[in-house]
Amino acid sequence: MGLRAIAPNMAPDVVTNIDRRLEAIRGQNNVAIPIAIESGSRAWGFPSPDSDYDCRFLFVRRLEDYLSPWVKRDVIETPLEGVFDVNGWDLGKALKLMLKGNAVILEWLTSPIVYCGSASFRTHFLDLAHRYASRDLIGLHYLHLGERQRKTYFGDTQNVAQKKVFYALRPAAALRWLRGRPDLAVPPMHFPTLIAEIDPPSGVREIVDDLLLRKASSRELGFAAVPRPILDFIDNEFLLAQSAFGGGRIHAPAKAHADAETFFRETVLRFAEGAQA
Repeated sequence: MGLRAIAPNMAPDVVTNIDRRLEAIRGQNNVAIPIAIESGSRAWGFPSPDSDYDCRFLFVRRLEDYLSPWVKRDVIETPLEGVFDVNGWDLGKALKLMLKGNAVILEWLTSPIVYCGSASFRTHFLDLAHRYASRDLIGLHYLHLGERQRKTYFGDTQNVAQKKVFYALRPAAALRWLRGRPDLAVPPMHFPTLIAEIDPPSGVREIVDDLLLRKASSRELGFAAVPRPILDFIDNEFLLAQSAFGGGRIHAPAKAHADAETFFRETVLRFAEGAQA
């Protein structure tokens, strides 16, 4: 079954252009694309009217390319052009990063915006992630991401571009979600869904709803102090995460590597036939 899920607020001409770019990538690079999604603020659920389109995809090369001693690059990058940002990873790269605790691939696999893809491919990859992604490593990923964004965008907390608050708020919410679910490792990518599932402290939900509403309708939210409930929430979640994550499994078990390799082989054999000759 083919996947396709385009948000109603996405410009049809831009989506058509992205479809054409993906088709060109297939032909020019001799690859199949088992999934292509939107990864930026549009998929996170807090776009501005002028947000870029951040298309990300996974690709599979021809079987003969994987059998060659001259290994091809595991990324395909296209030039930034206007609102278009279209780049992808080889399936092998994505699998290795998932097992190393990189949450980016988990977000790609759970993006609510899909340009094209195979439902069975996404289901099987997500099954691997649910079984083998390390909660501790995913938690550390969001902790380091959030601390970096906090330091970069509002270190002084007083004169802050309000739209930048989301860049630290989203990792903080993901950390709270993970702490409340000790058996799960894949938080929702969609930020409104994430907030709805974490039961934030009093006052946080109301401020978040207001920021989301204003960001959706304005190109610029202006500068102001970070609201105290939001700042306390972010800093508290980062503090709690420092002791909550990192004490468990760090290295993927041998079975994870074996199952990932099986998935890789099966996927290459399935999709390599669809790569351009």
